[in-house]
Amino acid sequence: MNPNHIRIFDTTLRDGEQSPGFSMNLNEKLQVAEQLALLGVDVIEAGFPIASEGDFKAVREIAKRIDGPIIAGLSRIKAADIDRAWEALRFARKPRIHTFIATSDIHLAHKLGISRSQALDLAVSGVAHAKTYCEDVEFSAEDASRTDPEYLCEVFEAVIEAGATTVNIPDTVGFAVPEEFAALVAKVRTDVRNIDRAVISVHCHNDLGMGVANSMAAIRAGAGQVECCVNGIGERAGNSSLEEVVMALNVRKSFYGKTTSVRTEHIYGTSQLLSRLTGVGVQPNKAVVGRNAFAHEAGIHQDGMLKNPLTYEIMTPESVGVPKSELVLGKHSGRNALNDRLKTLGFAFTREELDVVYKGFITLADRQKTVTDADLVYLSTNGVTQMGDTFIHDTIQRYLNKT
Repeated sequence: MNPNHIRIFDTTLRDGEQSPGFSMNLNEKLQVAEQLALLGVDVIEAGFPIASEGDFKAVREIAKRIDGPIIAGLSRIKAADIDRAWEALRFARKPRIHTFIATSDIHLAHKLGISRSQALDLAVSGVAHAKTYCEDVEFSAEDASRTDPEYLCEVFEAVIEAGATTVNIPDTVGFAVPEEFAALVAKVRTDVRNIDRAVISVHCHNDLGMGVANSMAAIRAGAGQVECCVNGIGERAGNSSLEEVVMALNVRKSFYGKTTSVRTEHIYGTSQLLSRLTGVGVQPNKAVVGRNAFAHEAGIHQDGMLKNPLTYEIMTPESVGVPKSELVLGKHSGRNALNDRLKTLGFAFTREELDVVYKGFITLADRQKTVTDADLVYLSTNGVTQMGDTFIHDTIQRYLNKT
């Protein structure tokens, strides 16, 4: 594996689909899987085969139909889970069994009721069993960020010896902070004797809003795979956002020195597809794919954008598949942005005329959130350029009453 390549492991169809309101049927899952293959992710975690008959069928059909990415299925460390995962995955051109067990003391004591040594034995036997089915086996230590680091390293060394090719460090409950999480990844990298035989993966949740920050810190510390979801969906507050991780590596390539196989021009289309299928949109100010990610209303920003987009955009909208930037006309906009839009609409005003139109524009913008092209056409064709402030006020009031 190229040490400068970061594998993008997409778990939208597994962890993402587990979040309330995001359940998808078989046809919808296939559409998402096809889009993820087009996007160029390295791994698609297609589901949790033993969880339900629907999940099993979805993983099986994706394994049969999708070419390109590795197709992974999740299983607990139990033999029955692993058998069921393989039954669904066996048709894949590049199958991966992803098996896990909790390793933190709180999970061992209160959820599983077993000791550390028992968990270690189960992890080793589970990985060994998965290895009888396929070469590519990933092991996850659930709640790794709250696991004793020495014990975590012991578990990882043992499962690698048993055949694991990827070891995953999940921040299952979003408890970690970047410096701490990076230190944990670095410890695994230096203290696990046979770590050169496996890829270090991370799976970060966003309960404290640091999923992406923790993932990026982990990359700097030596992680070679990031597990993430389109639009940052997932359990509770969600997972690391695929588009944010990928574009951070892309935009800050000189800092991270890493690449991905993701075709970034398909990011926005993938985000829109997921929103359309689930009926759940993204917040307007969501990084990279939100409605406002490439929208500018402040007059100073709009003036800079008109002179050179690099003044206020660190990536082009086209680089992620957004058609173009948008200068949103509102009460914070300046004359330059207004004049630019008026020229687009076919109007050419002198500076004096523009000043009068601008007064009408600000009066209208104070009364509604944004000003549309239809509003501007009305302002520019109803005598506003000819009259004073009183006429402007009366004209705007009549217009608002009419609409």
